[in-house]
Formats: sequence, C-alpha cells, structure tokens
Amino acid sequence: MPHYLYTAVNASGKEQKGKIQAASPEEAAELLKKQQLFITSIKDADAKKNAPAAKKGKAKGGAMNISLGAPVIKKKELVVLTRQLATLLDAGLPLIRSLRTLERQAKNPVVAKVLNSAAETVEGGATFAEALAKHPKSFDKLYLNMIRAGEASGAMEVILNRLATFMEKASKIAGKVKSAMIYPAVVLSIAGLVTAGLMVFIVPNFQKIFGELLGPKEPMPAITQLVMNTSKLMKEQGWIFLVAGAVIIVLYKIVNSNKYGKWGIDWVKYNMPLFGPLISRTAISQFARTLGTLMSSGVPVLNALIIVRDTAGNEVVTTAIQKVHDAVKEGEGIAGPLGATGIFPAMVISMVEVGEETGKLPDMLDRIADTYDEEVDNAVGALTSMIEPLMIVGLAVVVGTIVVALFLPLTKLIEKLG
Repeated sequence: MPHYLYTAVNASGKEQKGKIQAASPEEAAELLKKQQLFITSIKDADAKKNAPAAKKGKAKGGAMNISLGAPVIKKKELVVLTRQLATLLDAGLPLIRSLRTLERQAKNPVVAKVLNSAAETVEGGATFAEALAKHPKSFDKLYLNMIRAGEASGAMEVILNRLATFMEKASKIAGKVKSAMIYPAVVLSIAGLVTAGLMVFIVPNFQKIFGELLGPKEPMPAITQLVMNTSKLMKEQGWIFLVAGAVIIVLYKIVNSNKYGKWGIDWVKYNMPLFGPLISRTAISQFARTLGTLMSSGVPVLNALIIVRDTAGNEVVTTAIQKVHDAVKEGEGIAGPLGATGIFPAMVISMVEVGEETGKLPDMLDRIADTYDEEVDNAVGALTSMIEPLMIVGLAVVVGTIVVALFLPLTKLIEKLG
C-alpha cells in the first residue's frame, strides 16, 4: 500500500506535516479528515522511487512515454475559467457536467487536459478541491482552500465569483507595479548602452586626435583625463565590468535564497525611497484583499492567516503575519498584533479594529484593499512623474560630462592654432 506525504492544519491552527499509508490520495484525505486535519497539500511519497522505472517504460506501440511536465493554466485563462464555471453552476448545472462543458469549449489543450483530469477525479468520488489539488502549479493554496470552503458551505458559485474578482484585482495591481518598475529599467538600460557606445567607440577617436595635434607632452584637463582613462579601461578590459555584474547577480541570488538574507533584501525594498511606498501599499492591499476574501468565504481565521502568510511574497510581511497568527492563536484579536508589527499604518489598524468590534471584519478588509488599490494608482503616477525628470537629469550629467571633457582640449587646440 502506497505512502503519502501531507501538509495540514489542525484544529488549533498549527501546521502539521507527516506521512500516511492509504490505497489512494482520496482515501488518505478521508483518513486525515477523520483526525480533524485541514489538508493543504498531499502527494505520493513513493513517486521519486518509481521515477526511474517510469522513464524506462514504453508506451503502447513501442514509443517512449516522455512527460513534458504537468500542464499549467495561465492566470488570465484561470480567471476566465473560474468566472465561466461560476456562471454554469449558478445556472443549475451539476459540477461534472459544467466541467465537461468547459472542456469541450476550451481552445487551449492545456485547459482541456486539466478540466478532463478534474472531471474524471470527481467522477471517481473525490471532492472538487481534491481534484484540483492534483495540479498545484495551476491552483495555489488560496484557490484550493476557497474551493474547500465553497464545498463545505454549499455556495460554490458564490466562492468562484469571489475568486475570479480577487484574481482580476490582484492581476490589475500586479500589472501596474510591473509597469512602474519596467519603465525606468528600460530607459536606464538604453541610456547605459548609449553611454557605453560613446566611451568605447567615440572617445578613443578623440584621444588619438588630441595626441596627434597637441602632442604627447601636453597635459590634459583632469576631467578629460578621467574620461579617457575610463574609456581605455572599458575598451581594453571590458570583461572586468561583465565579471563584476555576474558576481553581483550571483551574490544576490545566494543571499536571496537564504531566509534571513531574503528578509534583509525585502526590508530594503520595503523602506527604499521612491519604490518603498509603492511596494508597501501593494503588500497591504494584497494582505487585506486575500484575508478578506478567505474570511468572507468561510475559511477559519487561523487557516486564512497561514494562507496569507504563504502567499505574501515579501519576507518582511510574511514574518509580520506569522506573529499575528501566533497572537490570534493565543486568543488575541487581529488589530493589536497587527499594530505591534510596525509595518501597517495606523489607519489600517483602526479599520481592522472597527471591523472586529462590529463583526464585519471581511467587509472592512475589502474596503482597506480598495483604498490601497487607489493608493497604488497614485503611487505609480507619482513615481513615474518623479523618475522621468531624475532620469533626464542623470543622463544629462553623464553625457554632459563626456561632452565637456572632449570640449576642453579643443579650446587648447584652438588657442595653439591661433
């Protein structure tokens, strides 16, 4: 009988990992449910052992059975699929029939394959959440837990609509942040290439002209000499800059792969000028939107905090949410521990406190998310308006320095010719 590795949350909200023996993943899930464990993931413990044998096996007809990896549904397609499934369920169609309908309509073979797999699993007696859990790259923890909550409450179409709305808003905010980051990166890259071209191809030609006309003993102005030396270094030993860049990238990845190193990098991002306010507002919006969506869907607060923690994407926020989770598990409310983290503004703490007092915390969290979505819009506009003149000034200083450095020897040359 196979073994399965599982990750679950117990009744007190504590994460628990272990191994269980069962005939199938569905049976393993049922056994864990009887132990009052809320499953977040389950996978075959013997999969790695059987992997070599699978590679050697052949499919029917003598062809090798080569797997190109699990199918993955893109975010945009997942939003549309979720909305369509909610519409079909709301119209009264059974789940399996809805999945088969969407499978026939799917233009993307990846989507059709996932829907077929889910329909077959549900037909075999598993829950919808267990069917989707077989595709972890397409359906994350937040999605699966909301589906479980929908199955438990019997309001699957409502949960699916909330999921689609959540993903649409999250995608919109992520797109705005990316656009704010990409614009200066592209402009600076082009400016860097132009400057490098000037230093490698143009400046050396002027250096030859000055050497021939002024003579080798004529001293150059300090700024001209500095530009000439830099140009020579870039042309003759440009590999040093490439190696330095590669070393910086490797060091960044090494530090970022460590928990404490990632926390330090994320702390710098969270507090850096210009980009810091945008990153912090995006994190607060994501936290409020995710927690509010989960709680309004019926997910227990401790389980919801664990999911929010795992999907935060920023180690500073992750650490703060873990502290809030631990405090809530001890019987405290959310507002007090949230304020103690020091990374959430007073307005957010006050609104959460009001939400707890009135019993409308999910609604208040949605309001916070909407408010900070607007703040992100404003931050993106402010960042763009500030970066443009800064980049123009910076580029003007660099190019201006090169031009002045090349112009000063010309004045000497004109005086000598006069």
